[in-house]
Amino acid sequence: MSDRLGDIHMQVMWNRLISVVEEQALTLVRTAFSTSVREAGDLSAGVFDPEGRMLAQAVTGTPGHVNAMAESVGHFITDIGPENIFEEDVYVTNDPWKGTGHLHDITVVTPVFREAALVGYFACTAHVVDVGGRGFGPDARDVHEEGLFVPIMKLFERGRVNRDLIRIVRANVREADKVVGDLYALAACNRTGIGRLFDMMDEFAFDDLQALGGFILERSGEATRAAIAGLPRGRHANSMTLDGYDEPVHLAVTLDIEGDRIRADFTGTSGISRYGINVPLVYCKAYACYGLKCVVAPEIPNNAASLEPFEITAPPGCILNAEPPAPVSVRHVLGHFVPDLVMGALFGALPERVPAEGSDALWNIQFSVRPLPDNPKGVPAEMLLFNSGGTGARPTLDGLNATAFPSGVMTMPAEATEQVGPLVIWRKELRDGSGGAGRHRGGLGQIIEIAAADGYEFAFNAMFDRTRHPARGRAGGAAGAAGRVRLDDGTELRAKGRQSVPAGRRLVLAMPGGGGHGDPAARDPAAVAADLTHDYIRADQVDEYGSRAGAPGRREGGDRRGD
Repeated sequence: MSDRLGDIHMQVMWNRLISVVEEQALTLVRTAFSTSVREAGDLSAGVFDPEGRMLAQAVTGTPGHVNAMAESVGHFITDIGPENIFEEDVYVTNDPWKGTGHLHDITVVTPVFREAALVGYFACTAHVVDVGGRGFGPDARDVHEEGLFVPIMKLFERGRVNRDLIRIVRANVREADKVVGDLYALAACNRTGIGRLFDMMDEFAFDDLQALGGFILERSGEATRAAIAGLPRGRHANSMTLDGYDEPVHLAVTLDIEGDRIRADFTGTSGISRYGINVPLVYCKAYACYGLKCVVAPEIPNNAASLEPFEITAPPGCILNAEPPAPVSVRHVLGHFVPDLVMGALFGALPERVPAEGSDALWNIQFSVRPLPDNPKGVPAEMLLFNSGGTGARPTLDGLNATAFPSGVMTMPAEATEQVGPLVIWRKELRDGSGGAGRHRGGLGQIIEIAAADGYEFAFNAMFDRTRHPARGRAGGAAGAAGRVRLDDGTELRAKGRQSVPAGRRLVLAMPGGGGHGDPAARDPAAVAADLTHDYIRADQVDEYGSRAGAPGRREGGDRRGD
């Protein structure tokens, strides 16, 4: 009975620790200057033991940030050196290979001392609006062109801010107040975590994380290994072809399910690109582990022990293991396809759990908005917008419309975007008919129409995919619609790279839909009729669902706007 009570006590403290890191993350949301953090939740937060092992992560945040951060804290400990870690220190980096994959993500780590003893670390990451260089886009030819590179160093030492670093940041970025403000927000985020952790320690009367951390890691590791041990043994492979920048990119993976471990090997993947779509291995590992956990162990908390049974390798020099000084600014574009890639391989072992392919990569877009010559009082702005296509249909449910999987970030509201700079969102709606047909329909993409405010013009950095290689269906389902990038006069634009929009014209983004799952002819006719009623499918698409879909309410016409 005493052991049982002890386990319950530990579980209560574990749940409390998760609430601590969630409040840590919400502090960042409330204090961040960047809309990508405040509105979209493009961040991570977590607590680590003295060895740098992640014990708990906030629900708020992205897998790419969280799982990469789980590895990065060890780099901080090594590079700072245990002998140089002091109370009231704060450490910082945006090193793509020791952080979360590109220069726009700043990771901050704060050691936790209690009664002069080191008891752990808090860490957090946020995407900032600018780091100088070419700006957030894929056009750079090496990492040195992509912006300011801050190696692991001290942001605060014994409570004193590194003013030289702050001055260097201010001198190298276009939005200095926002970026420096986010540095302080990141430090405040960790400070909140420390305060809440101390409250918890006082309440439960313990002075270190040794017992609780051991309980968390032991139980999480055991549960994950047991879940893997219950899978069918064997080797499974998958591949996909994507748009790339100037030529298609081929991604490949082979999974070996052996005992209580899964090995994912990305041999066969294309070599590195000349442009900034390359992915550091830390980011590939982050999303590979996430995709595997989504299928194999979705209910087990994410921490160092539940990540450990997944072994991820990729040949050095391939596009999923790009080494310095490769350009990596938009590593998310290919990195976001890694979960669907590994889940597609798992389809051979667990077909009842794996969805169809989705749009995957966010349709991020970075704007450089500038006043026209006849607007001398106009103020230039750098602005970032997050948008999402549709997810793939699931084995038992339709896909989700305009939903960011695998990143999990939220789409920024039009009102919030228009408040921070001279852009106007003229249209934002679901894209009729973009979900792939199937017994379960793919999720719809969306259409967004954007223009500069009066007296301004803009250039933008495109970082889109699935314009030539749409999301594939699964188990007989059809592919989703490919994406399109154009002006409102019909002029087609490139899916990647820096481009300008003439004054008076609008940019129109038609985002890809998710693939369908299962034979379309097996879809419930009532569901087809409901799709017609809600404009989820067009009347000319009904025939894709076979003769059973000839339901009442069939209407003529198509997408009224034309995407």
